[in-house]
Amino acid sequence: MSVVWGVDSSAKVTKDLYDCVLKNFGKPDYWGRYLTTIPNVSDGLSKQEVQLLHNSETKVLPIYNNFREAVGYDKGRVVAQNSIYNANLLGIPKGTIVFANVEKFFKVDEAWIRGFVDRMYTSDYKPGIYHDPVNGDFGAAYCTAVSNDIRVADQLVLWSAEPEPGTTRRRNAPSYKPTKPPCKANVWGWQYGRDSATCPIDTNLIDSRLYDMLW
Repeated sequence: MSVVWGVDSSAKVTKDLYDCVLKNFGKPDYWGRYLTTIPNVSDGLSKQEVQLLHNSETKVLPIYNNFREAVGYDKGRVVAQNSIYNANLLGIPKGTIVFANVEKFFKVDEAWIRGFVDRMYTSDYKPGIYHDPVNGDFGAAYCTAVSNDIRVADQLVLWSAEPEPGTTRRRNAPSYKPTKPPCKANVWGWQYGRDSATCPIDTNLIDSRLYDMLW
C-alpha cells in the first residue's frame, strides 16, 4: 500500500498559508477543506482557493461539517443531500469523495450512518466519514451499521483521527497505522497531527486509493 501526505484546515487557503506549509512542513499533495462557512468554526471553500490549490498541483479533499449530531436514518440522508448540494455548487466532479465530519462529542447511531451511505450511493459522489474511533459513539455505531447492511463496509471510506502522535514535516511522517473499528472497514485516511502551532493546519496520511478519489 502506498500512502500520500497532505494537510487540512478550517481556515481559508491563501498564498501565505500555502507558503507557510510549504516552508515548514513540505509540499502537500492534497488539502482538506470544508464546503460551508460556519461562524467561528470554518471558512467555506471558494473557487479561488480551488484554483490556487490546483495551480500548485494539490488536490482538494472536500468535507461537509454543517451538522451537530449524527442520529437517525433520515438525518443521515439529509446530511448526505446537503453534502451533494454543496459539492455541486462548487462544481466538484462526479466520482469525487465527500467526507461528513463526525466529531467525537457528537451523538451517533447506526441508522444515521446507513442513511448517509444510502443517499450518497445514489449520487454522483462517494461517501466518506471523518471520525474518532476511540472516543465517543462512532466505533460501536459503525460496526452495528455494517452488521445491518454490508454495503456500509463496502462503500464507505473512513478517515480516522486516532492515534495522534502530533504534526510533523512531510519527510518525518509516521508509518501508516490509524486506529480502526473492530469490524470490516476501509480506513484509508489518518489525521495523525492536529492544530499545528506553526501554521493553522492538521497533518494527514491517506491511502493512494483515497487520493485517486480526491478533486
